[in-house]
Amino acid sequence: MKPSPLLKMQHITKRFPGVLALSDVHFDVESGEVHALLGENGAGKSTLMKILSGVYQRDAGEIIFKGRSVDFATPRQAQLAGITTIYQELNQIPYLSVTENIFLGSEIERGAFLDWRTMHRQARELLARLHLDIDPRTPIADLGVGQQQMVEVAKALHHKADLIIMDEPTSALSIREIDDLFAIIRQLKADGVALIYISHHLDEAFEISDRITVLRDGRHIVTVPTDTLDMERLITLMVGRDLSEQFPKEPAPLGAEVLRVEHLTQGKRLKDISFNLHAGEVLGVAGLIGAGRTELVRAIFGADPIDSGRILIDGVPVTIRSPQDAIRHGIALLTEDRKRQGLILGMNVRENTTLSILGGLTQGIFTDRRKESAITQDFIDSMAIKTPDQDQIVSNLSGGTQQKVVLAKWMATQPKILIFDEPTRGIDVGAKVEIYKLMNTLAKQGVAIIMVSSELPEILGMSDRVMVIREGRVTGFLNREDATQEKIITYATAGLDSPGGEPIP
Repeated sequence: MKPSPLLKMQHITKRFPGVLALSDVHFDVESGEVHALLGENGAGKSTLMKILSGVYQRDAGEIIFKGRSVDFATPRQAQLAGITTIYQELNQIPYLSVTENIFLGSEIERGAFLDWRTMHRQARELLARLHLDIDPRTPIADLGVGQQQMVEVAKALHHKADLIIMDEPTSALSIREIDDLFAIIRQLKADGVALIYISHHLDEAFEISDRITVLRDGRHIVTVPTDTLDMERLITLMVGRDLSEQFPKEPAPLGAEVLRVEHLTQGKRLKDISFNLHAGEVLGVAGLIGAGRTELVRAIFGADPIDSGRILIDGVPVTIRSPQDAIRHGIALLTEDRKRQGLILGMNVRENTTLSILGGLTQGIFTDRRKESAITQDFIDSMAIKTPDQDQIVSNLSGGTQQKVVLAKWMATQPKILIFDEPTRGIDVGAKVEIYKLMNTLAKQGVAIIMVSSELPEILGMSDRVMVIREGRVTGFLNREDATQEKIITYATAGLDSPGGEPIP
């Protein structure tokens, strides 16, 4: 007889005001299994996991964990029962040390004092299992995002969880860190730990999971062994329709040179970078995490100062010392962290959309609400922004819809150069295709696009030309027809200079 699953959720229903988030959902996980939970943004994945981990309370249904019915009122209760969640948006205290974050709430005492020697030693052992060579006394704020993510994994290992929920665990990890994480997942699985794996990187689900469950519109669609699916079938199950292409690149006429960057240097982060960009062109910027891609676009946008070099717009040298200068010269930047740097989450769709042009809508202390509303509605209609109305708070929207609001905010400035930094991070496959189609439309309108991405298929699928950066230097340019993953990885890791190492006229 087959043993009962470690976790069984049945008939789970959850309502929010005006929204049926989950309807009669079933989900189960066995010990020693990696179970991928997939679906578009808004499908109900996060709601289901928050019910399991005690963040939300279900309206109907039952949760059976380790053979008994449970009802967790708080995340702490779920953790004590053996369920640990590693969130995409890390739940850490940045100015506490690595050790303090790992042991928070479960400190080791020695008499009336904390046993720091033992905690530091155990933290170091946990970090070593993850191949992290960092001092456990280091403040979390001093670590990169990828290292912070791995500290969360170390925390889960410390709590000896029976079930670990991983929500987009690789979104900020390098290739090496992803390999290390997968090795840890396989070891945990061999030790009998169950893992729920949530990711928009579908290739990862095929690589690491034993079963896949798909949710769509708050309903259970299918649960099947991973090896019975292929990518095309999985995408169809997730979006409920056929997507003819994951990367629907359309050719756009190449116009005049719009941007030229010459010998841009910034301390040790950017070293003598030169390139150019034409109207209607999508220039993909590839490289490993830490290569300097985000630093480059922030420097161009005036968010960070440069030491030397110059920027030319339409052939004319310009001085950009601030984002305001960049906006005046027709440059817009969609940052990689849309929630902290691209949106004001407590404001509504209308307020976020018109934020970048508010000066033109304001007279004295009054805002032309009618004009503001008309501009916002134009973007909602033309970009198919899924929102009940303009007054919807953006924190309540899905990741893909939030990204469209950020894009609308910048399109309101009528930019000639649009920079996307990780444009599809944390959004589902259907929303990705919509973003790509918007990029096609913009390119056809003559907007010049720089696209920074850690996803090589995205770089290859949507770029007209690829620039590869390694350790703050440009190591190669590849035309669309010549670009391959192997060539990009070679330039990103070996630092070989291509014949196109200077701006292409």
